[in-house]
This record gives sequence, structure tokens and C-alpha cells, in this order.
Amino acid sequence: MRVVGLTKSSNNFVDVEIARPVPENHDLLVKIKAISINPVDTKMRAANSEEELRILGWDAVGEVVEAGLDVTLFEKGEEVYFAGDVTRPGTYAEFTLIDERLVGKKPKNLKVEEAAAMPLTTITAWEALFDRLEITAEDKGKSILIINGAGGVGSIATQLAAKTGLDVISTASRPETIQWTKQFGATHVINHRENLTEQLKEIGFTQGVDFILCLHNTNAHWDDMQEAIRPQGKICSIVELADPVKMSLLKDKSATFSYEFMFTRSKYNTADKIKQHEILNKAAEMFDEGILSTTLNKVLSPINANTVEKAHEIVSSGKMIGKLVVKGFE
Repeated sequence: MRVVGLTKSSNNFVDVEIARPVPENHDLLVKIKAISINPVDTKMRAANSEEELRILGWDAVGEVVEAGLDVTLFEKGEEVYFAGDVTRPGTYAEFTLIDERLVGKKPKNLKVEEAAAMPLTTITAWEALFDRLEITAEDKGKSILIINGAGGVGSIATQLAAKTGLDVISTASRPETIQWTKQFGATHVINHRENLTEQLKEIGFTQGVDFILCLHNTNAHWDDMQEAIRPQGKICSIVELADPVKMSLLKDKSATFSYEFMFTRSKYNTADKIKQHEILNKAAEMFDEGILSTTLNKVLSPINANTVEKAHEIVSSGKMIGKLVVKGFE
């Protein structure tokens, strides 16, 4: 099969052919139709230290062509979408292996490229909101600040939060990103390049907010988040702290801080990893019913080293709105 590989010697992408893998146990062998490029791809590339060929990529839509003996959730010929597993070769390939418990049925009403944009960001946003921040229907009417609302995770988190009935304050700094996040359900938009606490007061949130989801430079926003969160509120971030911080104000407010990393369940083979299958299937229903919308914003083609390189450059620029997908092998 053809793959777009990465080598330590040059850290450049190359087009190569390798043997097609064979599914075992709960594995599905999926023929790839489209992949999405995420910031985690660029981070994994930058940190690559493997001598042998490495295949990145953790977002895809494809067709099940073979299945391991223990597979019960899918059959050959079904279209699926998934966000992968960082401990295994990725999706920059004609075929890939993925545990069925991390896979969902592709939304029927979305095109291949529209669906490929969604798995990783949808799982991340879903877990952050409902597992880490523990938001429920009973929180309807409460407020959430989503820092970097126009990015891939922010675009779907805004939709999910709004559909749950939260008052969504999103951050964006350009006219096009402000418009983007408003169309996905943000009630208010403030600028993450300026003081967040002061801006929240200006739009009426004088006592702060109930929840904060940080998707951009946790260190830069740490003091603002501690100040802005209400007593007994909850903060979640997907961006690791680069430097130590003081947490005294969180203690004083009995506030909660947690991380979200969507690969935790697959990386540590947690007992509940099938929940990602359940999340993707529930999200597929919501896409098909028009409750959620794809956040696809750019499509490149075909899947090869040159196109993937171009996609990495775009995602690394920090100016990408929504999601970028690379579609189809020639």
C-alpha cells in the first residue's frame, strides 16, 4: 500500500510503499478516503525522533475492508470515521488498522471530506465539555468562555455548548474568525489578545463565568482564567502548561482545573475506551439531523507527500479557521 511517511533524518514527508497490515482481534482494516490535518500532527512531526519510517495522521473517513476475529460492531463495506490512536501507525496511508471501539459510523448526510474533518475535534470537545467540565442539561443558562473559538475544537465545542443551552462567550481576534464563531452559536465574542476579565465585565459578566474551555496558550491566559472563573467553577484546557503557575486563587474559589487529551483512552487502553465509539455514533446522528454542522473550511487533494506538506504549512501558520482535509489517493 502507498503511505506518506516521515523519517527522522530529514523530517520531510516521502511517498513510499509498504506491506498492507493484517487486522487481528478488535481491529478494522480501513481503506482511507480522506484525512484531516490537526495541530497534533504538526506537534508530533516536530517531536519525531524515530529512526524508522513513521506514519502520522489521526483523523479519517474510510471503508471497512477486513475485520479481526473479535470484531462485532462493524461489517465489511461500512463507511466509518475515527480519530485514531497515537500508539499506532496513522492515517496518511491507503489502509490503516484501528480498534473498532474507537470508530463510529460515518454520518450519512455528510460528504466524505465533511465527515473527515470532524472525529478528533468532536471527541476532544465532547470529552472536555461533558467528561472533564461535567456539563449536563441541568446547567442550561450557565455561562462558558471558550478561548480560541474559531479553531477546529472551538468550532465544534461552541456548537455543543450552545445546543446544551449554555450562554457561550467565544474569543476571536479577526473579523473573519469573529463571524465564524458567531455562526456556530457564540452569543458573545471577545478578543483573546486583550484582557479577558475586563472584556467579560464590559459585556455584563461582572461575576465571571461558570465554565472555561482553554484551547490556546494556557500559560498566557492563566491569570485571566483564575480571575474570571466563578467560585466552584470549572476550567479545562487542551494545551499543556509550558511553565509553572500559581494556583492559589483556584484554591480560594474551590475551582477545578483539568486537562483533556482525546488519546488518553486509546493510549492507556482504558476500560471505557468504547465511549469514543459511542460519542462518534451520537455525533453522527446529530450531524445527520442538522443539529451539528461540519467545520470543514479547506480541502486539498490528492493524498501524497507534497499535498500533506502544504497542509502542514497551512495548519502551522496559526491562521487556520475550522478544519483542513486532504482527500483521496490518485
